[in-house]
Amino acid sequence: MVIAVEPRRAALPGRFAYLMGLYAENYHRLARLFAPHTLAPGSYLSCIDDGLDLRLEVIEHHRYTVELHLTYCIPDPHTGNPAPSAWLRMYRDARVAEVTHCHTGERLRRELGPFPPARTVFQQRMRMASFLNRWLEYLAEQGHSLGTLSAVPPATLSSCA
Repeated sequence: MVIAVEPRRAALPGRFAYLMGLYAENYHRLARLFAPHTLAPGSYLSCIDDGLDLRLEVIEHHRYTVELHLTYCIPDPHTGNPAPSAWLRMYRDARVAEVTHCHTGERLRRELGPFPPARTVFQQRMRMASFLNRWLEYLAEQGHSLGTLSAVPPATLSSCA
């Protein structure tokens, strides 16, 4: 008697599938919060009276992608750069959002503790995607949305650079 045994499949998704799931979730969170694919290129400010003004910069629209920069209007005292901040690329056809670069800032790094250096590009991408996911969830809970965004004239950007 011959018994055919099917290969055992993992109960949990693989690491790559998990990362792609995070990218998809980040896309949907961004689309629900700010609908950046409907915004003209330029800078937008979201103020909800909590002292943490959020800047969304729509850098450029391409045929299938939207380039974004998301940051608070708080300069990092050590670097002078806004922190935290994330540079994003939304792929409208695949419905995923990728963090191409992020800066958490020295204050947040001191609060959360130092992360060990990523050994691989995959680990770095996973950390950036997870950071964006938690940040977008927090922004939604605080009340940031498309309705709280207002266009910022280029002359006033220096206060939130």
